[in-house]
Amino acid sequence: MADTVLYEAADGLATITLNRPDAMNALNTEAKVALRDAVVRAAEDPSVRAVLITGTGGKAFCVGQDLKEHVGLLAADRENPGSGGTWNTVSEHYNPLVTAIAGMPKPVVAAVNGVAAGAGASIAFACDLRIVADTAAFNTSFAGVALTADSGASWTLPRLVGHAKATELLMLPQTIPAAQALELGLATKVVAADDLPQTASTIARMLAEGPTVAYAAIKESLAYAADHSLVESLAKEDELQSRAGASQDHAIAVEAFLKKEKPRYLGR
Repeated sequence: MADTVLYEAADGLATITLNRPDAMNALNTEAKVALRDAVVRAAEDPSVRAVLITGTGGKAFCVGQDLKEHVGLLAADRENPGSGGTWNTVSEHYNPLVTAIAGMPKPVVAAVNGVAAGAGASIAFACDLRIVADTAAFNTSFAGVALTADSGASWTLPRLVGHAKATELLMLPQTIPAAQALELGLATKVVAADDLPQTASTIARMLAEGPTVAYAAIKESLAYAADHSLVESLAKEDELQSRAGASQDHAIAVEAFLKKEKPRYLGR
């Protein structure tokens, strides 16, 4: 895998690190391919039970599209339409990346170590939890360069902050410091920057050791309920609860409860 994105898997946790600190972890084509493939790899690996996504350096988690590369691709498309492939990136890179994050049957944690802007913010929004350094910030950025939301922000952002606030943040891009992000619901937890790696890792490892089938069902039920009626959502809960109840982890949890012991989940 390209060194623009680092991948490490151990003890059920896959850690994916954007590694272009000199470019504030901006996503050029190489990084987009590597990040997409890393997330898909983690999603498809049965030994991985949780995923942690972060960035290298203290300045940025990810500032989204690499605009220096983007300018060159736009010029190529103007000279020879289609040669730059400028807009294929949404369908080829961002969409499958976010689908894999939101749809994988295991928890995904973003350790937001610095600025998360544009597609970088969208990637963080797609994760299940966002542990944010107190020096970090969010900015949707899209309208600032005359573009619309991508990488799932039109779907995830209203679910985090509500329709009206999402409209404001997308139409009037602004820097949202960590403390305000926590108030709005963009951040799950804000910690001192020096504590971020340890705190995020601890939470991600706790999830990797948890009841994976139940976590998968929670993700699926929340996604389903977002655009289905109460009656339909109740039926889905019934289906998913039967699945979770039949898991080995549920049996382990019940036995541990009766013995007053800490359960040791198997993730199945």
